Order: sequence, then structure tokens, then C-alpha cells
Amino acid sequence: MEVVIVPDAQAGGELIAEAMARLLRHKPDALLGVATGSTPLPIYEALASKVKAGAVDASRARIAQLDEYVGLPADHPESYRSVLRREVLEPLGVDVRAFMGPDGTADDVQAACVAYDRALASAGGVDLQLLGIGTDGHIGFNEPCSSLASRTRIKTLTEQTRVDNARFFDGDIEQVPHHVITQGIGTILEARHLVLLATGEGKADAVAATVEGPVAAVCPASALQLHPHATVVVDDAAASKLKLADYFRHTYANKPDWQGI
Repeated sequence: MEVVIVPDAQAGGELIAEAMARLLRHKPDALLGVATGSTPLPIYEALASKVKAGAVDASRARIAQLDEYVGLPADHPESYRSVLRREVLEPLGVDVRAFMGPDGTADDVQAACVAYDRALASAGGVDLQLLGIGTDGHIGFNEPCSSLASRTRIKTLTEQTRVDNARFFDGDIEQVPHHVITQGIGTILEARHLVLLATGEGKADAVAATVEGPVAAVCPASALQLHPHATVVVDDAAASKLKLADYFRHTYANKPDWQGI
């Protein structure tokens, strides 16, 4: 696992956006796994700026969803499909037909989960998967004690998660679905490159457990230690509890420029 410590969220977004741009220059139809939430926004903004400036063409990219609400219509403004259309597809100039996601409105949700895993495999697998991390170490909606071999499946949201997400639903928790479909940890680990961005002091404990703690289901993100190409990008605040922070800074500062992340 490579750990890169940056000054702030904007620097992290620029670094990861450049890695995505390099991938797209090499493989224009790369399958990019994307996440929702506020953390990845600096990445999408930086990549969109590169597209606008003509530094990279993302029009042939394919986009894969990490998770989705169950029972929320696809055209609902807060479905993750709608959010990603606004934040990723439209700014990057990617056609909606190049978008892949689980069907949260399916009559048979379990079958929809299996179908999405198969669709990702049929598409050749995810080339680069973006991840955020929760304060409890969750990735996607894989909460603590999720199986490290789990596949795409339905999960029940905790009340705290529903309270947190109510801000997107006019502050009304009753509008927040109780269930989501999420890629499992085993599914996530099949991506060729995993890139996790974490910012803020509130993520410091989770980052330390992910990077320096044991691989354990109690911290789902620690499974990234098992991946052959996992990159954890953190700002100074999120890195504040890393015992090896100086080592991580040293190794990145002395890395060949051509290697990227």
C-alpha cells in the first residue's frame, strides 16, 4: 500500500485526477469506479478542468457506480445515479450510456446484485476505483464486520447514516431509504488500482487503522492492505495519527516522477 500525504483536499484531488488522466491517455475507454459524497468532489473538479482545458479526453471513458439506494427511482435527484450524472458524467462529457450501476428498483434485489457483479466482470473489470472512508473505517456501504470476501449485496443503513444523509432529503429522515446496494469488499478488491482519498482530522483514526493496523473486518478499509496496487491519499489532518508519516513523506518525495501513483 502506498500512502501519499498532501497539504489539503485540493492537492489530493489534483494528484488523483492526474493519475486518472494518465490512465485515460493510455486507455481512453478505461472503466472508472466512482464514489459519491463530498470527499471525491475535488477529484472530479480537477479532472473536469483538465477535460475543459483539452489536457485529456474523457468522452470514451466508462463509469461504474460503487453503491446505490434501494427503492429510490433512478431519476430521483438524490439517487446516486443522478448525483453521479451531475458530478461526473456531465462535467467529463461522458455519455450516460457508458454508465454502469446496480438496479436499486429491481423486484429481485439479490438478483440485481449478482447481475451487477457479472456486468463488471463482463466489462473487463474496473481499471481504477475511487474510494472514500467513513470514520469507522467503512468503504462503500461495507460497515464494520462486513466480510472481507463479500460481493455486491444489499445492506441495511444504520440510523446514524440515515440521520447524516437526511441533509440531502430536505432534512427529513423519513425520506432516506433504509437499504442500499453496495459493491462488497471482495468485489472492490478486484479493481486493478484502488485509490482512497481521506481528508480532515475526523478521518485520522480510520486512516491509521487502515494503513498501520491489522487486516480485520472491524475496519473494512484495512482490506486494501491485501491489494497489489492500492494508494491512500490523505491530507495532513487525516495523516495526523500515522506513526510512519515521516517515512511515507520520504518515500513519496524520492519516488521517480514517471512512476505516478
